[in-house]
Amino acid sequence: MRDLIFPGAADRLVGVSRLKNKIALITGAGTGIGRAIALAFAREGAKLALVGRRKSLLEAVSKEAGCTPLVLAGDLSQQRDIDRILTETTAQLGGLNVLVNNAGILHIGTVEQITEEQWDETFRINVRGLWLLSRSVLPLLRKSGGGSIINVASVLGINGARNRASYAPSKGAVVLLTKCMAIDHGHENIRVNAICPSFVETDLTAEVIRKAPDPEAVRRERISVHPLGRLGQPEDLTGLAVYLAGDESSWVTGAALPVDGGYLAV
Repeated sequence: MRDLIFPGAADRLVGVSRLKNKIALITGAGTGIGRAIALAFAREGAKLALVGRRKSLLEAVSKEAGCTPLVLAGDLSQQRDIDRILTETTAQLGGLNVLVNNAGILHIGTVEQITEEQWDETFRINVRGLWLLSRSVLPLLRKSGGGSIINVASVLGINGARNRASYAPSKGAVVLLTKCMAIDHGHENIRVNAICPSFVETDLTAEVIRKAPDPEAVRRERISVHPLGRLGQPEDLTGLAVYLAGDESSWVTGAALPVDGGYLAV
């Protein structure tokens, strides 16, 4: 009866890895959310390809994961780098089942304050890179009989906010691209979902607080808008990421799932 209610629960109870035999590629894997997801996937038995711009950080995560992940540095807004990364992943790991699009950038400002360069960089990394990589993995997922694409978006892809005039639109694009891909590729057993975190404490968000005129006041304000009374940690997202990567979520696609400490409920 337990498995009828919670598929896979018995396996977890007896210690069977939930991502055994899954091959996953994770972008932005060197720090923050990407690092936490990589370590969680490793604990659940997945074979990993870790992708990012700084190879030294990826190598540190690889060592911490302890499952000899493949380390691949590159610029995901460039098709030639994507082609190289996917060629090496399939050659070394044998295929692909899961893609986690986590790489991202944040610039602060209103539409008047954001520069053209900042706007272009935001969409190049947050949207263009995700689009290029997602379309490039589709043939690999088809060859595997299906798979899961997990896009790390944001609650600001659902709601707007002050001083996020480039970041929020970019994450809104990610949410809608998630839904479009889910519709287009569901018949191929390719599922596409988005995780939408609120303010998670990472190197990226630490820099936002550090640059504020009164960092402690900003931190208090950020905490105050979350009913759970704290900021998120990268590890708060890993349970959902593991679920979406595995077979337990086989009937979940096109969803934008908040992990936000209650932020959107306020």
